[in-house]
Amino acid sequence: MPARRASHFAVHWSVHCVTGECFSFLIRLCHCSPVVSHYSSKESFSPAAVISALGCLHMQNSVVWPVTHGCHTIGEDVKPFTPEKTREIVMSLQQPAVFCNMVGDWPALHWDVKHLSAMLDGKTIQFRIGLKAMDLVPQFETSCSYVKATLEEFLAWSSGQPSSLSGPFSCFEHSKYWAYADYKYIARIFEDKEEVFQDVRWSDFGFPGRSGKESTLWIGSEGANTPCHLDSYGCNLVLQIQGRKRWHLFPPGDTSFLYPTRIPYEESSIFSKVNVANPDLKRFPEFKNTRAHVVTLSPGQVLLVPKHWWHYVESIDPITVSINSWIELDSDHEARVEEAITRTLVCALKSAESSSDGDPWLNPTEVEATSHEVNLQYLNQAVSVYFKCQKANVSEQAHRSSSGAEQETRAPCKRRKRQVSCEPQDCQLLNHEFSSSTFKAEELQKIPFGPHLVQVLPQSQETSSLGAGAVASDDRDLLHENEGGHFGKLHCTRKQLVMSNDCTTPANQMDSDSSPNALQAALSTNDLLDCLVNPHVIRLVAQLLLERARV
Repeated sequence: MPARRASHFAVHWSVHCVTGECFSFLIRLCHCSPVVSHYSSKESFSPAAVISALGCLHMQNSVVWPVTHGCHTIGEDVKPFTPEKTREIVMSLQQPAVFCNMVGDWPALHWDVKHLSAMLDGKTIQFRIGLKAMDLVPQFETSCSYVKATLEEFLAWSSGQPSSLSGPFSCFEHSKYWAYADYKYIARIFEDKEEVFQDVRWSDFGFPGRSGKESTLWIGSEGANTPCHLDSYGCNLVLQIQGRKRWHLFPPGDTSFLYPTRIPYEESSIFSKVNVANPDLKRFPEFKNTRAHVVTLSPGQVLLVPKHWWHYVESIDPITVSINSWIELDSDHEARVEEAITRTLVCALKSAESSSDGDPWLNPTEVEATSHEVNLQYLNQAVSVYFKCQKANVSEQAHRSSSGAEQETRAPCKRRKRQVSCEPQDCQLLNHEFSSSTFKAEELQKIPFGPHLVQVLPQSQETSSLGAGAVASDDRDLLHENEGGHFGKLHCTRKQLVMSNDCTTPANQMDSDSSPNALQAALSTNDLLDCLVNPHVIRLVAQLLLERARV
């Protein structure tokens, strides 16, 4: 049976009721709320705020006890923010934050693994398999194994049932491995059940018409993780449905401290060489300068990941289910030019290498290394669309200025990798003029942070440099952690392949150690690429190229 959602409560208690035993009872009752620990003293304690915080709870297979002293249930259709206000927050906020009480009436909240297994009715999906043992290097997708299995088989394996000993997971002991069905596009796996698309309602966040059709499903076992990376395109909304995930987020300003690399290559993903959960500070000493924002996302909560925020994500419960949607932005047009330049350089240099090198440089999400001619066509197309959209935006702004019309909002269109449309309507992406450097303190003060919108704050300097050691135990709640201190990323060409687990992470990456031996090491193609396609370099090259094309 799907997990039941906690009810929303409003309380009309007088302040004198919330004292002594009553106060202690509430704290004991709500100890797992992401808000309650924030109200840890009677001076700052608000009974209505604490009870409204219960809406953030989504207890697996249990119900929050109703508090009956003068309270009533708020209807599931009541939201703390209107769609227009939520959209304004999403499009302006340049720091990660968690929305609570926004999805209580979404049918998708019933999408736990058992429910999804019944929906898929024996259909197989691909799982990525990785080791639970923590190494000093990230477990990139090129070093993982892959199996195809049903969700029923995944459940049997994850619970240690004897039937899993002969199934697709038979080679992987549950105590040593994790499994992750990641990047599963709902439009694809439920192509014969389009009615389920409406179970996901991003219109509540101000994006009318956006549903499960433009969303991605993630199903994992404990330990399943995504290597630290940033997405070149868009911002990200993530709904947690079952279990909990811990997010390690780093601001765009930390890019140089995270040692960015484009190997393995995947369009729109810039990976970090650092295993942020177990950093090698001898090899990557600058990582200690990062400002980690760590948050545990619980069922019923929605995380906003702003554009270009680095993130490492790990499942911390036996089974986790998430749904996300990447929101396209105006700035994606220039990002596509940057990605086209990157693809051209990476494919040209890596394709020129001897095939006997055994370097798995192409991520499994990429079907093949495209030719230089194809890459140049894509680059020219991206540049053309950039100027066409820039011209359209200027004309539109001039028209609005002369007519006094208000800013029009428009549902974003779905985009695919390397299929750059030149239609004028595709230029009207979401306005996103803010950046981390220009988002001023006074603007931040206008954001309605509180029990329904929880800001993800950086950890203290002492803990943020300690990697996994900085992460508290699993029962720490959201605010307590905070106190411590593409094309919408549409992988529409993900390769459905089975790989053996004897693939190894490239070992010829440049060593940051300054010993004489390291200085004498021969530089590799990957070392050259790490410099050539460094995000800062590519951004400069794109600007120079656009200037040349403009002339």
